[in-house]
Amino acid sequence: MRTETNTKLVTRNRRFAQYLFFFSLAVLIGAFVFTNQQALSATPASPDSLEGTLLLLLPAIVLPVGVIASMVSVRMTNTWIRQPRPENALRDGLKGLSNKSVLYNYYHMPARHVLICPQGVFAVVTRFQDGHYKVDGDKWQTFGGAFNTFLRFFRRDGIGNPNEEAQRAAAHVQSLIDPIAPGVRVQPVIVFIDPRATVEINDPAIPVLFPDAKHEHSITNYLRDIPKDQRQSLTPNQIQEFENATLNQ
Repeated sequence: MRTETNTKLVTRNRRFAQYLFFFSLAVLIGAFVFTNQQALSATPASPDSLEGTLLLLLPAIVLPVGVIASMVSVRMTNTWIRQPRPENALRDGLKGLSNKSVLYNYYHMPARHVLICPQGVFAVVTRFQDGHYKVDGDKWQTFGGAFNTFLRFFRRDGIGNPNEEAQRAAAHVQSLIDPIAPGVRVQPVIVFIDPRATVEINDPAIPVLFPDAKHEHSITNYLRDIPKDQRQSLTPNQIQEFENATLNQ
């Protein structure tokens, strides 16, 4: 299998996440130091003075900026820095796939991963979360209690709506495939890349899979079990046309 990864985008977003983390940390520490320095001052500033006005306004402006920047940096860290990396987990999980297969990473946003192989064309949505979940049809449930819900808010690692995201990704890739290979259907799949994640799967509306080949719901098992008469994919010439139309943009 060949892998194509938009390394420029990955590097840029990793760097931005790191810069944003240090920026938010500096803002929060600076606001804390300034506020406490004024509060402990032997001669507190008068509320009517410029210094007193700044003492009141700066925390109200700077602290929200620091908190928002911190939350965004955490989210970006989860997406672009946190291990295991989705592109690596998918590549390792798909080892042994036909050499006619290609995995594209971060070229076709909002579809972050697109797999074209003899079994079909797939828009792959990944989840990095390591918790305990249940999917029943198109309904998702997260286990862990109120305290874990509180922590997930600050860690920015809520599972969201994987089904809606997968359908949106598949629809976008479908719009790219239709001019090249009319009649080939793009299929959405959801892949949990962290081996610590546990998911109770009951007749999911969209396949829920894992990279680990030993897992009951591994992506390799799923691909292997697709009946041959239901496989729709691209020819080598169509794959080249797809790359020419999308990878260089």
